[in-house]
Amino acid sequence: MEWSGLIIGLIFGVILQKGRVCFNSAFRDVLMFKDNYLMKLAALTLALESIVFVLFAQFGWMTMNPKPLNWGANIVGGFIFGLGMVLAGGCASGVTYRVGEGMTTAWFAAVFYGLTGYATKHGAFNWWLKLFGQSIKTTNDSQYFVEKSGPTLSSVLHLNQWIVVAIFVGLMLWYVFGTKTTERPTKLGFKTASILIALLAGFAFITSTASGRHYGMGITGGWINLFDGFLNKKPLNWEGLEILGIIVGAGITAKLAGEFKLRMPKNPITYLQVMIGGFLMGLGAVTAGGCNVGHFLTGVPQLAISSIVASIFFILGNWTMAWLLYRERD
Repeated sequence: MEWSGLIIGLIFGVILQKGRVCFNSAFRDVLMFKDNYLMKLAALTLALESIVFVLFAQFGWMTMNPKPLNWGANIVGGFIFGLGMVLAGGCASGVTYRVGEGMTTAWFAAVFYGLTGYATKHGAFNWWLKLFGQSIKTTNDSQYFVEKSGPTLSSVLHLNQWIVVAIFVGLMLWYVFGTKTTERPTKLGFKTASILIALLAGFAFITSTASGRHYGMGITGGWINLFDGFLNKKPLNWEGLEILGIIVGAGITAKLAGEFKLRMPKNPITYLQVMIGGFLMGLGAVTAGGCNVGHFLTGVPQLAISSIVASIFFILGNWTMAWLLYRERD
């Protein structure tokens, strides 16, 4: 079932490109430009995913597997990743799909993201991970979860998963539909994009688990796998094939829409900026145990404590760097 990662990636790449979905922009724009369009896309997606995940688990199609909790790693890694995505000009998924669109800055950001992730996970920077000690797993009695997995809001509060999901969904839907929405022209509206991503995320969990990975969509591990394959001639796994799918899917969609173009920045110094951003993204994502897709998009809907903590610090890191870069433009 490794090949199914390629199919999931192709579909994800189409959605990302047509919806102009980037979580770096979602976090940044709310603070700096008072634009909540992409943040509402993110909130609605999380709400729908949390329902899809529990339903799929209840039907026996998948078993949720929240990431282990490591307070120091989730906080420090999350903040570093948040800083990096602003410098790189995109989040993990945003940089990846823009590689397929022909954006040369995304190429450089992605290379440094993947190489640094590989070096942190398997190479010269691995010593850094050892500073944070062991992560916390818990015995989960719920039938919806892997028995030994990271703690969730429901396990910590000793509540039925559906009760916590209902509260979470209610809060997200209040934000999405109870507050004014800024508009922006996209070929795929945020509601449609949210529905498609949520359904895709559920099927990604099923197919990825069938391949032996036991998790849903992610980006960082895929880039690490690509570089591991290139450097050590290792076979591509589900997540590595997902990355190729995203790039190809976004590239085909951009080409058909007349939006594919080799784009270079006016100031060459931008390449240095995105390389630094990619470096921070790779270091931060591996430290935190996931990126904006592995934690925010896939972990938060499982109500994983680790993913909630990491995502909070993704946003705080993003806001810090955005303020440093854009404050003089206000």
